[in-house]
Amino acid sequence: MKCTAEKLYGGNWEKEQARYREIRRGFEAFFGDPAGASYFSAPGRTEIGGNHTDHNHGRVVAAAIDLDIVGMAKKNGTNVIRLKSVEYDRVDEVDIRQLAPDREDYGSRSLIRGICARCKELGYEIGGFDCYTKTKVLKGSGLSSSAAFEILVVTVVSCLFNGGRIDPVEAAMIAQYAENVYFGKPCGLLDQMAASVGGVTAMDFRDPQRPAIAKKALDLGAYGYALCVVDTGGNHADLTDEYAAIPAEMKRVAAYFGKEVLREVDPAAFYKNIGPLRARLGDRPILRAMHFFDDDRLASGEAEALEQGDFEGFLQMVQASGRSSLMRLQNVFASSAPQEQGITLALAVAESLLQGRGACRVHGGGFAGTMQAYVPLDLLGEYRTGMEAVFGPGCCHVLSVRDVGGVEVEPPLAETVEM
Repeated sequence: MKCTAEKLYGGNWEKEQARYREIRRGFEAFFGDPAGASYFSAPGRTEIGGNHTDHNHGRVVAAAIDLDIVGMAKKNGTNVIRLKSVEYDRVDEVDIRQLAPDREDYGSRSLIRGICARCKELGYEIGGFDCYTKTKVLKGSGLSSSAAFEILVVTVVSCLFNGGRIDPVEAAMIAQYAENVYFGKPCGLLDQMAASVGGVTAMDFRDPQRPAIAKKALDLGAYGYALCVVDTGGNHADLTDEYAAIPAEMKRVAAYFGKEVLREVDPAAFYKNIGPLRARLGDRPILRAMHFFDDDRLASGEAEALEQGDFEGFLQMVQASGRSSLMRLQNVFASSAPQEQGITLALAVAESLLQGRGACRVHGGGFAGTMQAYVPLDLLGEYRTGMEAVFGPGCCHVLSVRDVGGVEVEPPLAETVEM
């Protein structure tokens, strides 16, 4: 898919040109002549509903956002992919003739390797290319920088070697495969799907091989609200074990009923068996299963409320989802570092600043990183000031929804940044 820079960034395109120029200069410095290279962009995502429900085949609502990763890429005629990011000193190199998982390499190289391996398995062409990137998606923040990176790489492979034939749903599944199998993180499909499809999307993963997706409209400005995420300063990039425990514990509950995932379990049967479950599994898996059943239902309700234009009902369900994550899912801080509770503190401060209006919840995978709030526009200045007084200048980000996922930026417009 191709997209104009003006459509991607709207009135912010003039500011974005500086980043595109920097990317071009970086490409030239590391890889040589950029003639014939193309620009690509993939967005971060914000989770709107369904916190940790996707990996148990539940329902979610998510949106692509206006913070993205941009890369300039060009075929290099070799069997090696070389990728350099502004944010890191190293150049990642992957030999596409050697695509077996490397159990000692769980960084960005493993994701590139996994994406190429899966594309090849599915019958797509792969090849060597050079790519230089710069991102605005905060690493470890809950805005899913990893999914944005993965979708960028899939988009490059699709456009450079396959005429853009990899559709957004398959691109998301390729990216998830790389993260599950090559990176070792048992994520669901929410992050990759939101980054790949774009817009506000309700997703049902009852059959994860054929997820049901439906676009929803959400014009927050029309309701007098802004969507904010606050970066609390924590980083969940090194908390894979905490994250992995959630689907594992949910699936242990499902296994008690002879099922693989909680979506297959009858909630009534679950609630009738809490006593025996507690004796066998302990308390936390039960609480996390309760969260799944509640948040799966709430995500469906949120999607319906958006469809009906019931914004107040939507906010009530967002708040209920946040309480469930706090009480049952317990992903607001890491059990390995209980003295660090930035998200819990941010939620408490947000409730004070919102004065009973709007809604707030943990955002994304949790444990560290960001919290999300729907803030009335008349409170936005006060909210931002209050949050930055606690978590530092620039911590509060006002997000906009981006209508498209991973795209190639149309060359005629991209070339304007070369001047």
